[in-house]
Amino acid sequence: MRDASKVTIYTVAERAGVSISTVSLAINAPHRVSEATRARVLAAVGALGYRTGSPPTHAGAGTRIAVAAPFSTYSSYFRRFSGMLVRARETAIELTAHDLDSAASAVAPLLDALPARRGIDGLIVMGVPLGSAAMRASRESALPLVLIDVRRARPVGGDVATVLVDDEEGGRLAGEHLYERGHRRVIYLGEPQRSEDYISAGMLRMRGLSEFVEMERVSSELHADPTAVLRTALSAPRAPTAIVANHDELASRALRGLTREGLSVPDDVAIVGFDDGPLADGLGLTTVRQPFEESGRAALDLLLGMIAGTGTAVGRVDLLPSLIVRSST
Repeated sequence: MRDASKVTIYTVAERAGVSISTVSLAINAPHRVSEATRARVLAAVGALGYRTGSPPTHAGAGTRIAVAAPFSTYSSYFRRFSGMLVRARETAIELTAHDLDSAASAVAPLLDALPARRGIDGLIVMGVPLGSAAMRASRESALPLVLIDVRRARPVGGDVATVLVDDEEGGRLAGEHLYERGHRRVIYLGEPQRSEDYISAGMLRMRGLSEFVEMERVSSELHADPTAVLRTALSAPRAPTAIVANHDELASRALRGLTREGLSVPDDVAIVGFDDGPLADGLGLTTVRQPFEESGRAALDLLLGMIAGTGTAVGRVDLLPSLIVRSST
């Protein structure tokens, strides 16, 4: 195997038959190169195990960690990041954020290139599954890697440290709560999932929810008003009497829209969200609380242990959600 520390961007460019600027664009701005060129560059990246920088011998002051997530799509990833920031302040390391496209919005959501820049000592990826090329590059370059909220539908080989929240249990908590309040048919409101390459949190939540109630799935685009699709579902024969939304922002839009339609919450329809934060608290929204900050701290601790060579054999951390009951149910 080629020594990854001796592989440069020039090596990748030579192997792919392109310029170094094209290599940089293929990795950092893939929309600016053709699909064929990007595939050729990524193949060279994976084969050579290329990444900039080299791993440190210890984790401390001067250690640089890249954190990649669909920050601009879901605010919940900022809360995970904030947990890392607090821990980073305690350990005097540096964190850099990289924004990714949402997995739900992509037909092919797998991340094919590692979002790492020069001098990065470790990488945390949230919410977007890594493709085989990126996984191979991580292994061959010995880049310490931790995933948060990432579940691939098909394994790509190799063990990767992962931090997950039990989304299926979150669905059970919502389903049991609604069942105890007399609801038997429930809408699950979420964004459309365009790819089967990954197991989304919504898929697991629906599985848990359906253990207690009959469930109808209703899709709404990320920033769209779901009122029209909910109106149709709620006016059907044997209409559902409750809505479980994939996240609190979506639940808040449902609550506002149905209130404008003259429906009373929770008398006409109950609403449950996911995540919990100031929005849910302010709206009186029953929701499933996720330990976002704790998941961020856990991931960073795993990664720092890997970098320092003092980590345990823990490959996966599972955290539990909790139900917060408010006036919307």
